[in-house]
Order: sequence, then C-alpha cells, then structure tokens
Amino acid sequence: MRLATGVRPVTTVAYIANQFPSPLEPYVMDEISELRRRGVRVICCSGKETPSNERPINELSAAERAFRDETRFLWPLSPQKLAQAAHRVGSDRRALRPVLQAALQESNGCRSQHLRALGHTLLGAALADELAPLEVEHIHAHHGYFASWMALVAARLLGIGFSLTLHGSDLLLHGHLLAAKLRFCRFCITVSNFNRDHILHRFPSIPASKVLVQRLGVDCVPPPAQAAPPSDEQPFLLLSVGRLNRVKNHQFLIRACAALRNEGRDFCCWIAGEGPERPALERQIEALQLQAQVRLLGHIPRDKLSHYYRRAGVVVLTSLSEGVPVVLMEAMARQKLVLAPAITGIPELVEHVRTGFLYEPGSMRDFLNVLSWILDRRSSLAQVRRAAAASVSANYNRQRNLRSFADHFLERIASRDHAYENPLLQQVQLSV
Repeated sequence: MRLATGVRPVTTVAYIANQFPSPLEPYVMDEISELRRRGVRVICCSGKETPSNERPINELSAAERAFRDETRFLWPLSPQKLAQAAHRVGSDRRALRPVLQAALQESNGCRSQHLRALGHTLLGAALADELAPLEVEHIHAHHGYFASWMALVAARLLGIGFSLTLHGSDLLLHGHLLAAKLRFCRFCITVSNFNRDHILHRFPSIPASKVLVQRLGVDCVPPPAQAAPPSDEQPFLLLSVGRLNRVKNHQFLIRACAALRNEGRDFCCWIAGEGPERPALERQIEALQLQAQVRLLGHIPRDKLSHYYRRAGVVVLTSLSEGVPVVLMEAMARQKLVLAPAITGIPELVEHVRTGFLYEPGSMRDFLNVLSWILDRRSSLAQVRRAAAASVSANYNRQRNLRSFADHFLERIASRDHAYENPLLQQVQLSV
C-alpha cells in the first residue's frame, strides 16, 4: 500500500491474545499471516497457554503448531521475571501513572478489580521486558480481555503505540477497564456497526475516527453441483457449532429439542464443540431423555466441519452474546439455512427470511415458531440458501477483508501521533 510522503512504515509489530493460537479464532492467525505477507515482522505473544486438557498438542493443525512453537507465553511468570516486572513498574511510575489512575477510577473502589489490574499490570511489565530487545514499534491486542491491558501497559513502558480488536463478549459482557483501553489506544478495530455504535454511545469521549469497523470473512465455497433438495422424509438435522460455555446458551437449544420431540417432530441435533459446560449439558440431555435426539460431538477440527455442514438442515445459534459469528458465515457460504437470535451484529449478517432466519432473543416460543416454519417449508427455501451464499460472498469474503484489514492497520500505525508515542508528553497534555 502507498503511505504518505515522509511517513516511515512500521516494520515490527507484537500481536497478543489471551490464548494463542486458538482453533476457535483462526482469524487471528490469518491477520498475522497477511501482515507478514506485507513484509511486517510480527512477534506472536499469548497471555497464557491453552490448557492441554482442552486441546492436546497432537490435535493442533500444522499451522497451529507452527504458531505455537514461535509464540511467547507470559503466564506463569518465573520468580525472577516477576521481580523484574515489579522493578520496572516501580521505576517507570511516570509512564504508567495516567493509565493506573484511569484504572482506579474505572474500578470504582472494587478491591478485587484493583488487585486484578495490578496483576495484569505486572504481566504487562513482563511483556515490555520481553519485547524491549526486539525493537517492537507497535503492539496490537486481539480481544479486549486481560491481554489487552498487558499490551497497553507494555506500550506505555516502551513508548510505542497500542491498538486492540473488540468482538462481542469482550465488549458487551466482560469490558474490564475498557474505558482506559479505549482512551489510550491509538485506534480500535471492531467487527460490526452495532459494536461501533455501542462503543461511541457508552464512551462518548472517544473520537469516532478512532473506532474502525472491519468485518471478518470466510472462504467462498463453489455451489454444489446439482444438489438434491432436502428431503421431507429423513430426520431433520439441527447443527450447532461453538464452544460449550454459558454464553453460547446450549441449554436453551436442548430445551427446544425436548419441545420438538414432544410435538412428534422427526429430527436430530448435533452440537460440535468442547468446554466447561459439557457435564451440565450431559446431565440435561439425560434428564430430558433426549439421548436418541441430541449428540455432543466434542471438538471438531475446522477442516472437518464441512462434512457436518453438508449434513445439516439448519445451522442454529442460541448465544446470549456474539460479535458476528464466523460459524454463520461458514454455513451461509455453503448455502445452508441458519437460525440465530437477533442480537448485536447478527442482523448485519442475517437478513430475516431473505438470507436466513432470526428469532426474538430469549423467546423459546419464537424460536420454536420460526424453526417449525422452516421444517414445514424446508424443500422450498432454495432462494434463501442462494441469497445467503451471495450475501457472504459480497460482504464477508475472507481474502478481500484480510486485505482491507491490513491496509487500514498499516496506515493507522504508520501515521504516528507523537502524543501517543511519548507517555510523558501525553501525561502533560492530559493534565492541561
């Protein structure tokens, strides 16, 4: 890309997430790879490792293993690194004073939040120690969880820029110290217009120009050659793909399955994913006697999901909070019907009845009504399937959106605002 005359492009960037690499977040690896394709040196960092009981190393793809091998994991800190981090925080109090003051104000006197901010500040100082010899010029945090505070602290200590990407729950449910992160970041990327509007409404002092919408994307899939229309005779497959945690609200889906079974519907429901809610979901399935209808498939590698998408009659999502789900994009790109709650950025992806189906959030009655409507008309919804694929191709093309991301990212970090580069200068300006 072309940059303004006299602007030196940034050549070394640190990229950090809470847990990296994650098979649930392939877009982080995609973004790093695209920046590297542009000639940027990217240092991969992670707040902590993914627990081996959730994803054994031998189940990682070749790309995930390669990223894991090069990633710098910050937690747990050795006693020596902890002491060095504490010394750095104490020595560079002037650089950190504005962000720590902002953190104290935002925590509103909550002792537990103060302690958590202190711990993450020490991790941020350790990150600064890790990056200092590497001539890093900018730090980007993907998601607004604790690693983004580490990135902010490290950037202040190193006197460089900081930015972050916000998706869904990290903004809407777990926005810890988000006001401070947005105040001190160079810019913020988010994945939907809904998120951007939410940020600007909740934090009115944040300049609108600071918040960019950058959509995610998926690979376009060629249309199936003379695919047979769905049969009204075989069991209708509901497919749900997502980590088994509370925010995905699989309990709601299982209760809906009990209602469908009681109505005499011929269906089955497969839930692909793993996570801490699995024991509770297993007990719920047993209590409702749904063993014949509902299966927990466990983690399915992304390159194996196509088989399950092909089998699905409808891909369902019942989450309480989301960004713009890649799962829905993948299903729609494959000309699959989707059903999801009308929350956050989902209506920007799914247009009700035209490219998919939406239901009133939290309403079991509406969910079942829409699902029954789909079941009764499954063989006559080809136009919806085609429109879904066309919409994803036009707006959520992975390669096109990655190029757009890299263009905007590199332009922003190359256009240096020295007030953000120099913590001492910023401190003076904030006190005026």
